[in-house]
Amino acid sequence: SDMRSLAIMRETGAPVVVDATHSVQLPGGNGTSSGGMREMVPVLSRAAVSVGVAGMFMETHPDPCNALSDGPNAVPLKHMKALLETLVALDGITKKNGFLEKHFGA
Repeated sequence: SDMRSLAIMRETGAPVVVDATHSVQLPGGNGTSSGGMREMVPVLSRAAVSVGVAGMFMETHPDPCNALSDGPNAVPLKHMKALLETLVALDGITKKNGFLEKHFGA
């Protein structure tokens, strides 16, 4: 995913929400159903929060391998708390320090 578009949307003043789990979905990746790369959800989530998004959407499941839908891109429930704690901490740092890129054109 290209994070530049998130920064551009952020500048509109409207809240930007990222769907982290569908961002890693691979339509048709499992032949007759969608696949996914759930291990990339934390990576893209951290990147999006660093850009300064207003919110995140993520699907979670206690046993993603046996989920009826979106299992390949769902965050295992046992890892959700740690991921959210990391994202909240990163969000605080990002928004406290502001966005340096706003000054690059000057």
